[in-house]
Amino acid sequence: MTGATGTRLSLAVWALTRATLLLCVLRVFTVPGPDVTSDVSAIYHGWYEVLRSGTYPVDDVTWQYPPVAALAVLSPALLPFLDYPSAFYVLVLFCDALVLGLLLYARRRPGRSGAGAWVWVAGVPLLGPTSYARYDLMVTAVAVAALLAGVRRPRVLGALAAFGALLKVWPVLLLVGTARGRTSRSTWAAAATTAVTLAVLCAAAMPGAFAFLSFQRDRGTEIESLGALVFHVARQFGWQGGVELRYGSMEFLGPYVPLVSTLAMGLTVLAFGWLLVWRLRARTFAVHTPADAAFTAVLLFTTTSRVISPQYMLWLVGLAAVCLVFRGSPMVRPACLVLVATGVTLLEFPLGFAHVVASDAVGVGLLLVRNGLLVAATLIAGRRLWRETVPAGAGNVPRAGSAEGPENRQPSRAAR
Repeated sequence: MTGATGTRLSLAVWALTRATLLLCVLRVFTVPGPDVTSDVSAIYHGWYEVLRSGTYPVDDVTWQYPPVAALAVLSPALLPFLDYPSAFYVLVLFCDALVLGLLLYARRRPGRSGAGAWVWVAGVPLLGPTSYARYDLMVTAVAVAALLAGVRRPRVLGALAAFGALLKVWPVLLLVGTARGRTSRSTWAAAATTAVTLAVLCAAAMPGAFAFLSFQRDRGTEIESLGALVFHVARQFGWQGGVELRYGSMEFLGPYVPLVSTLAMGLTVLAFGWLLVWRLRARTFAVHTPADAAFTAVLLFTTTSRVISPQYMLWLVGLAAVCLVFRGSPMVRPACLVLVATGVTLLEFPLGFAHVVASDAVGVGLLLVRNGLLVAATLIAGRRLWRETVPAGAGNVPRAGSAEGPENRQPSRAAR
């Protein structure tokens, strides 16, 4: 298949699948299970009205997002001729198209592949209408643009990563894989400058910019998370807890839930400890290393989190797509596992969510498969990132003078 033919085919599949997604969120087609569009039509629209009044939704515990998220919620004002939900979906469609365009453009350089574009084309519809009924696709578009731009413009990577972090926190992890030395210094300096500037502007513009911090702190164990499997199984043996809607998601309440939540946070701390050790010991930074490291870091963050909402899969799909733009990336197998996990997530939410809430055999089985795939993808990605970047026997932290910049990066082992 030639490049031009592959591009036309990917555009055709993208158009067909995205038209289907739009028809689903516009309720022309009805998808079984909970109405995934209520977040936009009710919650986001309600926040929109509060934000327009000049304050953040400080009295709403479901507002758990950094201050720049207000821009995503307010964005439908750009299309005043449409009602709020329709305008939101059109803007998400635009961001979706932007990501595809960036991935197709990136494939034109030597050493690049069209596989990344296909991961995006296939991955978004695998999640179903949830993809368009949350603002996470907008955040993912920022992350994809940051990583692709960062290949040649580290400061742009830093600025976009900071902007994304103030949209939904996780894009700060895009900074973890930048090459040592001048590249990291310029990237992180741009990120810090952008983050401080935006935070000050948001705090000055409206009160309550950082109220989300306390709401996030109080969250418990969401029923789709890895730790929740303990309680799904325990319910089969008479555990007396239950499920309740709290902080915008279904969470377990009852004996030992605080303990499991604490253990999950401890596991996240350990995961980031591993990332720190990797960062200190890594020596080889190839052109695809920032994407590989970001993908691995977000896998660690997602898999160990107290909350694994379905839309989180979009983050992983977007980062996997960037990884596979580079022919030398070792992340092919983890990316494939993420795609399968995304499809299983659709079966779990919204299609089988009643089974998940009930902790019956179907619900527990779906969660075991989805979360098992995420665990496998995380372990494989971490192992491959380590083997690609940390030489055998490397034990000492490299001196500052030995840092590698973009002009003298070594090729990865996969490219040798």
